[in-house]
Amino acid sequence: MMILTKKQSEALDYLEDKTTNELLFGGGAGGSKSFLGCYWILKSALKYAGTRWLIGRNELKTLRETTLNTFFEVASMQGIETGVHFTFNQQLMSIIFANGSEILLKDLAHYPSDPNFDRLGSLEITGAFVDECNQISEKGWNVLKSRIRYKLDENGIVPKLLGTCNPSKNFVYHRFYKPYIEGTLPGNMKFIQALLGDNPYISKHYKENLLQLDTVTKERLLFGNWEYDDDPSALIPYNKIVDIFSNTHVVEGDPSYITADIARFGDDKTVIMVWKGFVVVEILTLTKQPLSVVAMEIERLKKYYRVPTSNIVADEDGVGSGVVDMLKCFGFVNNSAPDDMKGVKQNFNNLKSQCYFLLAEMINKAEIYVKTDDPNIKNDLIQELEQVKRKDVDKDGKLAVIPKDLVKEKIGRSPDYSDALMMRMFFAIKPRTKFVFAIA
Repeated sequence: MMILTKKQSEALDYLEDKTTNELLFGGGAGGSKSFLGCYWILKSALKYAGTRWLIGRNELKTLRETTLNTFFEVASMQGIETGVHFTFNQQLMSIIFANGSEILLKDLAHYPSDPNFDRLGSLEITGAFVDECNQISEKGWNVLKSRIRYKLDENGIVPKLLGTCNPSKNFVYHRFYKPYIEGTLPGNMKFIQALLGDNPYISKHYKENLLQLDTVTKERLLFGNWEYDDDPSALIPYNKIVDIFSNTHVVEGDPSYITADIARFGDDKTVIMVWKGFVVVEILTLTKQPLSVVAMEIERLKKYYRVPTSNIVADEDGVGSGVVDMLKCFGFVNNSAPDDMKGVKQNFNNLKSQCYFLLAEMINKAEIYVKTDDPNIKNDLIQELEQVKRKDVDKDGKLAVIPKDLVKEKIGRSPDYSDALMMRMFFAIKPRTKFVFAIA
């Protein structure tokens, strides 16, 4: 017989109420996160005949080796036996109960060949549990949530999506933990911090093992500290990122610059930053505006702040080339060759990586100041700068940052603010000679 912890009982109340749609349960190792998810799915499948549930994880192989074993253990503790109360179809990776209910076992990894998770397109489920949900993308989470609609009204229940994980600085942090701490988490979403100390049934040796880990891992897994990031590829520590909004010792200087990341798709934002030295004095965000309006706004800021055209750079990839043509300014080509510095060739895979590495260096030295009181811009910029990471950190070769597509997968949107910030390094690498356009 399974005895629930106090935190598990609290979570189960939310999973059975009429208002909660999303629940994140976790925060440390040993909090019986997987046990909770498997228990809830098992209980629900037995309670509501003919329903369809899902247990998911980033990789099916890992799900089979970990979460599925936990499910069988939970079922055994409840006296639910395979071959009697349910059958497991290993080929289809599904569990079918005598009452007609079914549990599907799915991988939720992001594949370049299926960026929109079309493989889940025709799926209809009654509820879902994602184990180690920090390993999947926010898009995968949202697509899965949209598929929870099967036999809800017939059973008088509301759609429920449960995620469990250890602390991680990706979408779960910004979707659940940070709003929870700030008191802004919507009423239909819940977060429960479950730590090792909340589980009275865990072996004392487990805690002893955790105490022997390195500081960062111990903070995350033992103490459930969400502000620690153990990713060795991260170029900028979290505290240094936050400092950019309070680095008042960085004074406004001359000359002034404008950097612009131009929206390439409908959901992306055009972000225009005005700089005085290495201080961002204004940030303008435009959504779904034609290139003519973008160019007009840059011209307005150019005149107001008296920025010479030779100190303006705009993203030239995609539609941004149109703005560059209108303004006759510099174009930033992300995949172009890195610039030599003082006559020395640089070991970067492209200009974008070179600029991001230099930006990280300046932020870490507290040499960048972003003047803004907009909480949305602050949150977005922090989230984006946390994803400035070295690609293939364990390999030799040219230095590179992880590509934009991977960043978008992790945070669910384009890193428009950090890209606009990064382009200021275009002028820091070396002086620029303005291209002279012929006058017709």
